[in-house]
Amino acid sequence: MLHIKPIFNSLLRSKSGPILLLIQIILSVAIVANASFIIQERLALMQRDSGIKESEVLTFSLYNFDPMIDKTAQNKIDQQILRGLPNVIDATSTNMLPLSGGGWSSTLNLGPDPDTAKKTPQFAMYLGTEHTIDTLGIKLIEGRNFYPHEIKDSLNSSGKLAIISKALAKQTWPDESPLGKVLYEGEDTQITIIGVVDKLQGAWIDSSDLDYSIIQNVDYGGSSYMVRAKPEHHTELQAAITTALLTENPNRVIDRFKSIENLKEGSYRDHQLMITVLTMMVVLLLLITSLGLTGMVMFNIQRRTKQIGTRRALGANKRDIIQYFMVENYLICIVGGVIGGMLALVLGQQLMSLYSLPMVPVIYPIVSVIALLVVTTLAVIVPATKAANISPAMATRSV
Repeated sequence: MLHIKPIFNSLLRSKSGPILLLIQIILSVAIVANASFIIQERLALMQRDSGIKESEVLTFSLYNFDPMIDKTAQNKIDQQILRGLPNVIDATSTNMLPLSGGGWSSTLNLGPDPDTAKKTPQFAMYLGTEHTIDTLGIKLIEGRNFYPHEIKDSLNSSGKLAIISKALAKQTWPDESPLGKVLYEGEDTQITIIGVVDKLQGAWIDSSDLDYSIIQNVDYGGSSYMVRAKPEHHTELQAAITTALLTENPNRVIDRFKSIENLKEGSYRDHQLMITVLTMMVVLLLLITSLGLTGMVMFNIQRRTKQIGTRRALGANKRDIIQYFMVENYLICIVGGVIGGMLALVLGQQLMSLYSLPMVPVIYPIVSVIALLVVTTLAVIVPATKAANISPAMATRSV
């Protein structure tokens, strides 16, 4: 028999402590539930598959200062040098780097009349060569790669081709194969789709269009390059790249060696910071709540020492004493948890409307209450056991 009524009456006789603790539990459940949900959302974002061999792709910037240089010809020479270096799987120049936070984006029309034609979603526009797919380590699932003779030197060239991501293909042509489809850039420029890759993310991690990407057959000849090699070779490869390129033409600067994995970590740094802060807040809230309950139980033990001794003298065993304080704890936690859970859902609705976050699933308040019950059980069991060990003879002396 749990004797809940006398425990409840005892709490009502000293209202201030239990009420303050109840408020603390309500707020803790509401905050912990929403914070846990935000942590899970951020972790899910960070764990999205980019489709790229992130740890293998080394990127760097190359700045030419010779005004007499033919940038197009030099770009082709540099790529050949990079591909010939030891341990290099493949290499290419690029106009933008995946997951870097900056790059090119665009939309294209599905028909020749820009005023009436439907548009594609916003997508990341990569300019690359027949080596881009292998350099990034992405998977071609439909169609074919570019042929070497199809690579153009200018965005204004005719005969433009494209390889698109599966996500963009599904969004634009849900029930059809995109192969052979023509996209229009204005009225005259046509871009024919020849291939589909499984996944290729763009540069902007917080964009809803992150998975929409296109690779066009244009060898850009800009300042960014990507080289694929096993991660253990990256350190020696940086030195080899610098030496080889500067030997070929010393009038330039090579800078900012980073893997795609490093770029991704930098882009997700704010998300990682938020996860760290919210995790610390959740741990502190649970710790503070458990300390509050521990303090209340220890105070009640001191206040009820004679009562505990009397109960022991009348036949109550240690288990009964421990059970008394545990039930008292569970009463406060369950009442506070139910109210806190409802508050968590209300708070979740506000976050959804203000910050476009998804609604907090009911499972998060439930798990928060369960976690609180576990933590507070551990916090209360020690002083409750101490109370159960009080000798009836000692407890019933004058105090």
